Amino acid sequence: MLNLMKTLTAVRGISGYEKAVSDKLMMTVAPLCDRVYNDAMGSLIAYRQGSAPEGERRSVMLCAHMDEIGFLVTLIDDNGFIRVAPVGGIHCVAAAYATVVFGNGTKGVLVPEAGTAPADLKTEKMYVDIGAKDKREAERKVKIGDFCALEGSLTRLCGRRIAGRPFDDRIGCAVLCRIAEKLKGKDVRDDVYFVFSVQEEVGLRGAGAAAYGIKPDAAIVYDVTLTGDGIGAKPMACVVGGGAAIKLKDSSLICDRPFADELAQVAKAADIKTQFEILLAGGTDTAAIQVSRAGVKVAALSVPCRYVHTGVEMLDLTDAEASADLTVAWLTGATETTVEEQ
Repeated sequence: MLNLMKTLTAVRGISGYEKAVSDKLMMTVAPLCDRVYNDAMGSLIAYRQGSAPEGERRSVMLCAHMDEIGFLVTLIDDNGFIRVAPVGGIHCVAAAYATVVFGNGTKGVLVPEAGTAPADLKTEKMYVDIGAKDKREAERKVKIGDFCALEGSLTRLCGRRIAGRPFDDRIGCAVLCRIAEKLKGKDVRDDVYFVFSVQEEVGLRGAGAAAYGIKPDAAIVYDVTLTGDGIGAKPMACVVGGGAAIKLKDSSLICDRPFADELAQVAKAADIKTQFEILLAGGTDTAAIQVSRAGVKVAALSVPCRYVHTGVEMLDLTDAEASADLTVAWLTGATETTVEEQ
């Protein structure tokens, strides 16, 4: 999973511009599934047919979003400085004085206007400097509507902990790939759809459309969540290294409690480390999938992550592996309980 994360964090793909990420993921999951395609919005969907007879198979959707937060170019001034608009929830203080990379590989630095106090820092008070002498030189490299994002990185820390960006949500994508890899050669009765969704950071758009097309009987979403174990962090039970976080609630939804309890039972039987998650602010693709068509039974397995939406997001790969192991145990029937029976 570490090597895959190195690959995925090196690729840029802000909301609406995820194709490069999709292409990388397609190469990884295509050999592990029966069919791989992109839907009309651009979400990558990899289908694995179940072993049960037709009519007896459920459709299970496993989802993680490909997109990351970033910026779109709105203006290039006479001096070659580039104004940008935010795409997703930008933490301006964390983004200031960072290297950004455009889709074509051009690099620049994101800086605030001189004299701007940290408390007043907003995207409209920031600009990108690519080192151009004037507007003409800048326009040879960058055009209105081009996107950029903070440069990706991955640094190994103590144990199996890593820091960098954009772990939100390339770690979820890596978990999906790991699940597909672990399922190879195993008997799974249900049809499984691995969905790498688009535009989560700007309104959970891709996942809802994908769910409408797939019509899943059950769905699990993989994303990062906040933690309560940092200095000054808001009280929260989730900690880095505490295992896969089984979501109960966030500000956008209440998960199906029998489904969450079932996953906890499977984890206990398989000796997989888990913790429960209640996130007071924020949401994931789970909410959009839950209300698709006539409703879907949903769960979410989150990877606890410190410093989300910064250049130094930090997590423990053992928590991500636990999410993959739990999903495989559930799909292969570690317990006799199923979502449909509850």
